Amino acid sequence: MLRKDRDGTSKLSSDFRQEVADGLRYAHIRLGANTSKTLEAASFLYALIELMSEKGLISIEELDERKKVVGQRLVEKLKESGNGVVFQDPEYDKYTFNSGVEIDCDKRIPLCKAACCRLPFALSKQDVREGVVHWNFGQPYMIDQGKDGYCNHLERGACRCTVYQNRPVPCRGFDCRKDQRIWLDFEKRAVNPEIYREDWPQCLAQRENEGR
Repeated sequence: MLRKDRDGTSKLSSDFRQEVADGLRYAHIRLGANTSKTLEAASFLYALIELMSEKGLISIEELDERKKVVGQRLVEKLKESGNGVVFQDPEYDKYTFNSGVEIDCDKRIPLCKAACCRLPFALSKQDVREGVVHWNFGQPYMIDQGKDGYCNHLERGACRCTVYQNRPVPCRGFDCRKDQRIWLDFEKRAVNPEIYREDWPQCLAQRENEGR
């Protein structure tokens, strides 16, 4: 893939560069075709709206209100289906974010088995630009998770976050105390038994060996 020039500079091989160029060209052609179809459909839709408005069948005000409602409904369906691009909303600067929630995670992990690290969430634009936290290529821009369902940044043997200093806002501010998916009773340390359907003994064994 890479070759080094006499000055030591690494460059993409011409064959690989051509493959990338061909892939981008195809993507751009498809994008152009889709844009053309979208403009055509939009033209018909706007023409229909104007005709219906002129004939007094609908009003623009009513249409605007209904558009907001339907638009929100479609966004929710898109999120549920796992399609489309999703970012955190609203978005905060994670390095100045202060959740104010203090939870004794180290002492509870042997009970909860780091269940919060199995919950999917969208990254922020800040996370994506930074490039430290990985996202799922098949579902932009959701946190990248392994086949076991856990975040790929979680050290499997010790239940430790390997990108802790750069962790996203949902990780910094998540409050599990009233989350029934994890705790039936947080104060009594009663865990939702559904958690134990996922066998992950390495985490518990290493934590116990460390006296946690």
